[in-house]
Amino acid sequence: MTDLLSRAGMLDCKSLTTPASVTTSAVPAANPYDNPTHYRRIVGALQYLTITRPDLSYAVNRLCQFMHSPTDDNWAMAKRVLRYIKGTISYGLRITSSTSTAIHAFSDSDWAGCPIDRKSTSGYAVFLGSNLISWLSRKQRTVARSSTEAEYKALADVSAEVTWVVSLLRKLGLHSSEPATLWCDNLGATYLCANPVFHARTKHVEIDYHFVRDKVASGDFVINFVSTKDQLADILTKPLTGPRFTLLRDKLNVVSHHP
Repeated sequence: MTDLLSRAGMLDCKSLTTPASVTTSAVPAANPYDNPTHYRRIVGALQYLTITRPDLSYAVNRLCQFMHSPTDDNWAMAKRVLRYIKGTISYGLRITSSTSTAIHAFSDSDWAGCPIDRKSTSGYAVFLGSNLISWLSRKQRTVARSSTEAEYKALADVSAEVTWVVSLLRKLGLHSSEPATLWCDNLGATYLCANPVFHARTKHVEIDYHFVRDKVASGDFVINFVSTKDQLADILTKPLTGPRFTLLRDKLNVVSHHP
């Protein structure tokens, strides 16, 4: 992190409490950034940092969407992430011994959140016991026509990830054989997983999203509703205010190494 700040010439910058602003949108301005190679190097290094810093995932994913032609606004967004890093230089992902081997995962989406192409952003966080072991923040490939569809796509993403985690644990002889619990904050999406009747709203949902329903029917997964207030994957889909961001970062076990 110190090397990254040094390369950007920001070792003495002022720190910020969040990596992304809730007020400015990511619409690129007309004026291109005069050193795109520098932008790509910094953002590429930030991608490596997300391996131990899930709290940066959303902001870095957004920066990566402008690699081909970054603008001055994009560079300003990158500098904001670096100023956040400056204030959290001792932070990292904490892994502790856990008595539970149950898998539970949170999935969320920010419906039509991108102001450029109106695609949604999916996010998920997978826990093994009390430890975060897998996470993702990614723009969806297609435009969702409803918030239920966007959430269902996010559920399909996390279902594929949890299926892989379960198969890995089985090979290691560590799987508890309990069904994995998936938490979603959209009632429509949770009902859809158990009840295949919502025809009018779901005719346009592509077939692979029904992968989730098969997993629920076979008893591999249990899908539960969680209120937006308790949705941990919220931090992976949109910019948040300082207090909310700090609360969710703590729940993802991203903490300072210096007590």
